[in-house]
Amino acid sequence: MSLSHFSTPQCCIFTTSDSATIASMPKKNNNTLLRLEDTKERIKKMFNKVELSVSSYDTAFVAMIPSSMSHHAPFFPQCLNWLLDNQLVDGSWGLPDRHPLLKNDVLLSTLACILALKQWGIGEDKMNKGLEFIELNFSSIINDEKQHLPIGFDILFTSMIEYAQTLGINIALGATTFEAMFQKRDKELQRGFESDSEGWKEYLAYVSEGMLNSLDMNTIIKYQRNNGSLFNSPATTAAVFRQFNNAHCLSYLQSVLQKFGNAVPTVYPFDTYARLYMIDSLERLGINRHFKDEIQNVLNETYRYWLQGEEDIFLDPTTCAMAFRMLRLNGYDVSSDPFYRYSEDKFPHSLKGYLKDASAVLELYKASQVIIHPDESVLVKQSCWTRNLLNQDSFSYQLYADKLGIYVDTEINDVLKFPYHADLERLLNRRSVEHYNVDETRILKTSYRSCNLANQEILKLGIEDFNLCQSIHNKELKQLSRWVVESRLDKLEFARQKMTYCYFSSAATFFSPELSDARISWAKNAVLTTVVDDFFDFFGSEKEQLSLIQLVEKWDVDVNTICCSETVKIIFSAVRSTICEIGEKSIERQGRNVKDNVIKIWLDLLRAMFTEAEWSRTKAIPTMDDYMQAAYVSFALGPVVIPALYLVGPKLSDDIAETQELNHLLKITSTCGRLLNDIQTVKKESEEGKLNAVSLHMIHGNGVVTYEDAVDKMKGVIEDEGRELLRLVLKEKGSLVPRECKDLFWKMVRVLNLVYIKDDGYTSNELPSTVNAVLKDPIILNELLLDSKSNTLSQNH
Repeated sequence: MSLSHFSTPQCCIFTTSDSATIASMPKKNNNTLLRLEDTKERIKKMFNKVELSVSSYDTAFVAMIPSSMSHHAPFFPQCLNWLLDNQLVDGSWGLPDRHPLLKNDVLLSTLACILALKQWGIGEDKMNKGLEFIELNFSSIINDEKQHLPIGFDILFTSMIEYAQTLGINIALGATTFEAMFQKRDKELQRGFESDSEGWKEYLAYVSEGMLNSLDMNTIIKYQRNNGSLFNSPATTAAVFRQFNNAHCLSYLQSVLQKFGNAVPTVYPFDTYARLYMIDSLERLGINRHFKDEIQNVLNETYRYWLQGEEDIFLDPTTCAMAFRMLRLNGYDVSSDPFYRYSEDKFPHSLKGYLKDASAVLELYKASQVIIHPDESVLVKQSCWTRNLLNQDSFSYQLYADKLGIYVDTEINDVLKFPYHADLERLLNRRSVEHYNVDETRILKTSYRSCNLANQEILKLGIEDFNLCQSIHNKELKQLSRWVVESRLDKLEFARQKMTYCYFSSAATFFSPELSDARISWAKNAVLTTVVDDFFDFFGSEKEQLSLIQLVEKWDVDVNTICCSETVKIIFSAVRSTICEIGEKSIERQGRNVKDNVIKIWLDLLRAMFTEAEWSRTKAIPTMDDYMQAAYVSFALGPVVIPALYLVGPKLSDDIAETQELNHLLKITSTCGRLLNDIQTVKKESEEGKLNAVSLHMIHGNGVVTYEDAVDKMKGVIEDEGRELLRLVLKEKGSLVPRECKDLFWKMVRVLNLVYIKDDGYTSNELPSTVNAVLKDPIILNELLLDSKSNTLSQNH
């Protein structure tokens, strides 16, 4: 029995024109292509330079550093001038057009700027306007529990209030408010000092500017990086330089100002993370294929940094996890050893662990899904503890250092519901587009933005590319509908009509316009294997089954005179015409006709199906080895995947097509599919008097092996085989099969895991709407922007 051994809901109906090629698109689509090209060029330029907003909060702390020549003058007067020039109309400092949930961030930045101006005795009018803003807004902000707190807010803001008092600044907030603030800070300090954890010590060093003179040099300076900074934070580094006059801190601050001019950002350097995140976004939106050269350059550079042990990668679990996942999935040989420093017992004692950073846990979980070696216990354990943490109803990791909470929550839900090995690409692309936040404000000790992380250009490209591909898929689906009728497959009443879902599995995984021939081949062969599966399982007599096999063996026959039944005639004719069509298509891409290769694959399938039919007829009980030898072939992935390999682009010589590597890829994929199918169908097949891997394991267990034992055994095999498949797909050295071809096997496994993730996905009530999301329903940009705005408002109320 093949992949699709279940009844199917009514196929969706689409109205489209006939052509499926870009060349014959109507004018409207040609205009879309022109817009796509313009947008792509703008995005390509983003790879050349990472844009990052400057921070009034950090700039204020740099401005407070006194000159080495005179303590009555600033070391960096240009920063002081920048503060004077960049107060907002309402009297505050901070990002313009700020997110409504980041008002505490505005308070912090505004107070820092006031302190810098007061210290040097200038800008009194601006100070007064800033103080007025704080006094007018403080009570409503501080009592709003939905507001996102900057990292260290309770320590930093309270300490700056104390410093303001020493400078003679009177902030009219009321004694009760002051007392509540100090009590909150003191509780946090007491709790941290009592824990005395490494994460707490690192956190205190990170918020050094809020600790005044309470930290000693040795406690802080051990966190200094090779670039001279503390945590890549200009504010922290400025505070440490001001207190300890460390020359490396000064060099760092000077280098940042040299790059950004008269102000500094809240984190620097930032390029490695930003470019990796940009690649991740493009992949999630399904548009990374438009930027192959740019992405390759970034990954090559990241790999060099990885080999060099670059701090910007390995000192941050989020960046480390992202770099590991992307490098490994793109064929780079990277070890999972760095994750020992972020193990379950060590991560809570790191800075991001102490801060309970949800984004870091999420990235560690995603990285743990890329296991390719049998001895990677560190990733196995990492997958377990991060998933358990993310899955908790009362998830305690509520700091979202990378982005605002609602977007992280949505991504966590998606990742848990659709693990990497069971998520079809086009479904992921659509969800990512619909959840994309075009103005993604992030927050550390203060908020910041980067167009490399989120912008409307990337979203527009994602939407237009999705809709363009969808229009092509509609035309291909209509073409397939006609083929079913013309081949008279719809006349076979015993056969399941699953054409839409067969095509969906290809369109949802390799969706690029230029892969039309491969999609059509995949879908036609999936339809035919389903028909043949039903023929051998339920309808065909032994004579008819043998007749079909003999017809394929002889091939060049007159179907009008030699077929033993109309059913056999319809099936053989459809199989033969499809194989011939694939052979003709392969001439253009391969330089030769691969018809004979495809015939051999089909013969292997028919013979395996006949063997299983014989077992059913004679009530034979095969050994597990004999069963699997036939069952992985009868699962019918060979005729679906192998012909498509010849049509995706790279040339496959006969030598490569016959290599052990290719056969191994097919066997592993088919074994995973067969066992996934058998787990879900064992009860149904037992009622029909049929055997499968689960029931056979129980039978040969002589009454000792239970149903649960057998299922657990099969799941273990599936997990091991899945990891081996991913290893082979990602393997570069010594591999003869092109990566584009190997990817089809992994794509098929993702289809299989999604179909069988709970039961039979093809009979799921959710599947029709899922199919429509990929093939029928376009994405509307204006609706997404309205949804994003409404999400912002809902968070604020």
